Amino acid sequence: MTIQLRDRIERIFIIAYKESTELLEEAFQKEGIPYEVIRQKHQPDYKNYSSSYLCLLNHKQAWERATRLEKLTLIVEADFVPVIGIGKLPIPFNPDNSDVGIAWLYTCAPQIYSVSEEGFAQGFSTSMVAYLVTSLSAQYLIELADEIKEKIGATNYSTWDSNVDSFLRARKLKNYVPFRNYGEHGGIPNPEHSKNGLSATHRADILYGKLAFMPLYATDRDRGQNYFSVRLQARLKGLARLAMGKYLRLPVLKGSSVPHRLLGFAVRRQLSVKL
Repeated sequence: MTIQLRDRIERIFIIAYKESTELLEEAFQKEGIPYEVIRQKHQPDYKNYSSSYLCLLNHKQAWERATRLEKLTLIVEADFVPVIGIGKLPIPFNPDNSDVGIAWLYTCAPQIYSVSEEGFAQGFSTSMVAYLVTSLSAQYLIELADEIKEKIGATNYSTWDSNVDSFLRARKLKNYVPFRNYGEHGGIPNPEHSKNGLSATHRADILYGKLAFMPLYATDRDRGQNYFSVRLQARLKGLARLAMGKYLRLPVLKGSSVPHRLLGFAVRRQLSVKL
């Protein structure tokens, strides 16, 4: 039987700085899942910290709280826009397994490694816009934060979120990507990404359903971005990544004992007329 998110999530943590979270809170209120907004308080020694490290510190606050919870924790950034009825959507892994690391509910540059008989896909994603963790994986992620500070430093830019998968797998945990995205990244472009040679924007390639409210990028009149054109570009990019072997890489497909299962998962998720 499909296990719904709202049946196993103990708490939702919305991490924010000064962003408005009113619409996001209203969306989660309708789902009936307890939530808490964690706002980063500026400290004098934060003055020279990179924005990527400040973001890491905010996630670390949520991880510290997650270690004290028995059930799953959903952590979302303030610019996440969930689909309507997110609480009724399936958990993308077996929550009774003890070796679960992270499950991204919103994916960026995703890849799949394997698909189980139950249809759960292990894989990779970067970006921490919305994801599930257990108390154990949250503890390991705190160790990752400490390692980033030690090896890279608080003042330097880092793509720490791209290291989450390998860090947790090295500790014998399995990471999961969903069949489709449970929401959209609604934020405006991050200038720090562009300065470091990365894509300034990222959007969900395929959604489970209609969004609970309009993303910020579509309501920012100064930028004039049209919601439908942005979503169409995201869908086309997702299809292109599939066709180019970036979502399901050829060596992974050839090395699988059930290649039809991986290929079926990769193709079926795109068979939707929804933007």
